[in-house]
Amino acid sequence: MPDIPLKNQPFDLTFHPSQPIVYVGLLTGEVKAYSYSADLPETDFTHSELFSTRPTKRSCRGLATSVSGDRLYTVTKDKTMHTIDTASGTVVETTEGAHEEAINRILLAMPNMLATGDDDGVIKLWDPRKKGEIRKYTQHFDFISDFLWLEDKKHLVATSGDGTLSVMDVRTNKTEPFAHSEDQEDELLSITSIKGQKHENVVGTQRGILSIFNRSAGWGDCVDRVPGHPHSVDALYTLPASLAPGTDIIATGSSDGLVRLVQLFPTKVLGVVADHGAFPVERLKMDMPSSSPSRWLGSVSHENALKMTDLGDALEESDEEDDARDSDGRAPDRDDGAGGDGDNGDDDDDNDRDGERHEEGIVAEPS
Repeated sequence: MPDIPLKNQPFDLTFHPSQPIVYVGLLTGEVKAYSYSADLPETDFTHSELFSTRPTKRSCRGLATSVSGDRLYTVTKDKTMHTIDTASGTVVETTEGAHEEAINRILLAMPNMLATGDDDGVIKLWDPRKKGEIRKYTQHFDFISDFLWLEDKKHLVATSGDGTLSVMDVRTNKTEPFAHSEDQEDELLSITSIKGQKHENVVGTQRGILSIFNRSAGWGDCVDRVPGHPHSVDALYTLPASLAPGTDIIATGSSDGLVRLVQLFPTKVLGVVADHGAFPVERLKMDMPSSSPSRWLGSVSHENALKMTDLGDALEESDEEDDARDSDGRAPDRDDGAGGDGDNGDDDDDNDRDGERHEEGIVAEPS
C-alpha cells in the first residue's frame, strides 16, 4: 500500500469533502495538505504537497473541514482553535484559550456547528461565524476520545476515557446531556454508526471489545459485545454502501498496529488491510470524492507516514477468498491478526492515552 511520507508524527487526518485532497495534523503543530491520484490503482499512486503551515509549535490533535471544503478547522495541545483557508493554506482566524485543557477532538456536526472535546472531558459547541462558544457540557471527567453525529435526531454522541458515553441534543439550550450511559468499566475510545442497522452504533474499547449500543433500547448500556481484537480499538470507520452494498463492514484501528475489516451481523474478521508495525493506529478516515465512489482509507499511527489503502482492491481479495472457501469447503490460509490469546491491551506502555507520552523527547522544529 502507498505511503505519504511525513517528517514528523501525525495525530489526525481528514479528507476534502469533494476533491482528492487529504490534510494531516502533526505533532510539531504543522498542518499539511496533499493531493493524490484517487482514480489510479495502488501501484500507480502519486501524491503532491499543496501547502504546509504551522499555526503553533504545539501538537495539532484534530482536524475537520467545512461542508464546502474551503475551510479547515484545527485544534491543538495549546488549547487553541485555528481556521485555515484551504485555497491558500493561510490561517484566517485563531481562537486562543478555546478550552482550559488541551483539546483532543473536533467534529463538524452541522454546516455552522463545530464540536470540540478536551483532555478534561469538557465538550463545547461553536458557530464558526461567531465569536465565543455556543454551549458547554461538563458531564465527563476524563478525555473525550471521539464524536459521532446522528443527523436525524440532531444528537451529538461523545465517548470518553471515563468509561461512559453521552448524548447531547443540540436543538435545546440545556447544558445537561439528553442521555448518559452507565460506567462500562472500560475506556471508550472510538465510535461509529452501522449503516444497515439504523439504530445501532459500535464503540471501540481499551480491552479490544466492540460494544454495540442500540439507541432504541436506550443509551444506558450496550446490548451486545463483539470480542476478537487482542488489543484496544482506538479508531473506527464505517465503509460506505458503495464499497459494501447490503453488508455492514467497519474498519478498525488497534494498538497492535493493524487495520482490520470486520463484517457485523453475522460477524467475522475479513482480514488485515494495513499494518503500522509496532505503532498503535490513532485515526481512520475515508475519502469523499465527488467524481467517483469512496475507496481510499487513510490511517495514521506514531510512525512518520500517512498510509493510504485502496479498499476496493482489499474487498475484492476478500471476495476471492470467500469463493475459495465455498469451492473446497476450507478457509484459505490467512493471518487476519485477530482472535487468539491476546493480552486484551492491558499493557500500559502500549495503550497509554495521555498525549504527553507521544510528545516526550520530541524537539519542535524551529519556526
